[in-house]
Amino acid sequence: MEKLISPSLPQPCGGDGNGEPRPLYDVVLRNGMVADGSGRPVFAADVAIAADRIVAVGPLLQGSGALELDVAGLVVAPGFIDVHTHDDRLILIQPEAEPKVTQGVTTVVTGNCGVSLAPVILDAAVSDGIVPAPLNVLGKATDDFFGTFPAYLAAVEGASPAVNVVPLVGHMGLRASVGADPARAASDGEVAAMRAMLDEAMRAGAFGFSTGLAYPFSRNAPMEEVVALASVAGRYGAVYTTHMRDEGEGVLASLDESFATARAAGVRLVISHHKCLGVSVWGRSVLTLAAIDAATVDKDAGVSDIALDAYPYTASSTVLLPEKLKRSSETWVTWSTPFPEASGRRVEDIAADWGCTPEEAAERLAPAGAIYVNMDEADVRRILKHRLCMIGSDGLPHDQHPHPRLWGTFPRVLGHYCRETGLFTLEEAVHRMTGLPARQLGIPDRGAVRAGAYADLCVFDPATVCDRADFRNPTEPADGIVHVFVNGQPVLRDGGIVGARPGRVIRNPHTSAA
Repeated sequence: MEKLISPSLPQPCGGDGNGEPRPLYDVVLRNGMVADGSGRPVFAADVAIAADRIVAVGPLLQGSGALELDVAGLVVAPGFIDVHTHDDRLILIQPEAEPKVTQGVTTVVTGNCGVSLAPVILDAAVSDGIVPAPLNVLGKATDDFFGTFPAYLAAVEGASPAVNVVPLVGHMGLRASVGADPARAASDGEVAAMRAMLDEAMRAGAFGFSTGLAYPFSRNAPMEEVVALASVAGRYGAVYTTHMRDEGEGVLASLDESFATARAAGVRLVISHHKCLGVSVWGRSVLTLAAIDAATVDKDAGVSDIALDAYPYTASSTVLLPEKLKRSSETWVTWSTPFPEASGRRVEDIAADWGCTPEEAAERLAPAGAIYVNMDEADVRRILKHRLCMIGSDGLPHDQHPHPRLWGTFPRVLGHYCRETGLFTLEEAVHRMTGLPARQLGIPDRGAVRAGAYADLCVFDPATVCDRADFRNPTEPADGIVHVFVNGQPVLRDGGIVGARPGRVIRNPHTSAA
């Protein structure tokens, strides 16, 4: 790897004292086609980087770079922002973040679905040493969690991951920490204690608050409890993201509850992994998207008070729950604590071997994770096409046999849905993965190829980019992602992991710790 120099600002070309011209930039990407993240048409330009910023974008830039890369025939885009991840622990134990950088992701939003590594104190929630679901998708032991948000952020900074981290606080960890009974609403005292924990996390730089109201641990939390917590995030200009109570028959009522919660709390809303789950509601995205449009208010600077994210697959993945089987045409086991050998097998086949119903098999396999084939392709396309739909992988990195979205989401959008099916233009696809999430989440100076923005960049081949991960081989790296830069440093060169780890914690700019 070529050695990079890092001037704080680009300096005029001159000598180094030995008669050699001094490079004006650290890196210059020459002859590329720039998709700048705004959605406007691609244009031919060179892109120059000095230190951690883009300092020039234009045709035939004068001055050399310490590292010059000819990217003719390739697209230079902002690094992709994965708005919906469960990478909270991945970035600590695998800081090279290979599933992310190999698909062009430079920033991950953690703590989604009400599940985060911090702040979480599990003393009252653990029985027989088992971490309750779905907190167990992040860690299987109490030591995997952090009692305070500042402690978690310090650990991330100490790990120095390859990607940037935008952290959210999960509702479920707060409930577990104060001993709230999953069978009831939290008491006034428990709500007050959760608000204090959330306030500390917000002051440390958390970007928002998330819920997973479909899960047993949070299912009995009433709207009033969620409003009381989301309003804390609202005071800091943060976002509220929600895995709604019901994505099936009750999807419209759940949307209404989500809208009302965000309005009452005074906070921007993101509907997580929006879908119409189960054959009985296939096609209902026509109604759900109309409801979102009717409830949305566009604010200054193009920010809307409601947005959504989705992943480009017709199968979902989460913990294995018997009640979810009826809404799935088939279900695959991603991990199982009592039966690890079941990973990668269908629940239906396991049930046949055991001579029981699939629901009984699911109970025996638990605690476990699963992939559920339960969505309609027409709904997936309609949702992805919505003007406020961002892209999030929702990948589960600790599953033995993960959903392929962990490795393939962003190349699948560019390859399958953009190039092959023509669902949207390349510029629009890039916008949904860069400029739109940066704007909606309020991530400053990211998601754009322009002078002054951070040098988070993905260089890809528009003719070959595609996902290779599938349900039988879910960890295959994508094709067509050529170079990836994070904060000006290469983390992927010519399709290969470099090993550099220049990622940062991105704190909420509205907090005192930012």
